[in-house]
Amino acid sequence: MTSYTPAQRDALRQAIASGVLRLAYDGKTVEYRSMAELKTALNEVEQALARDSGAVPTRRIKIYADKDL
Repeated sequence: MTSYTPAQRDALRQAIASGVLRLAYDGKTVEYRSMAELKTALNEVEQALARDSGAVPTRRIKIYADKDL
């Protein structure tokens, strides 16, 4: 299991905001293929940090209907 740091999370957030796909931290460079892959990585890091801090994950349930209920 990989442990992540808040600095890595912040770098991912900044990359998404800037629109870049290449990140460099701790002497390592990572290049993502797409913005979707970058967002998936951010989601994984945020979930891991939440688990490590003992936070309970929240879920959203959305109900859609084609006809009136």
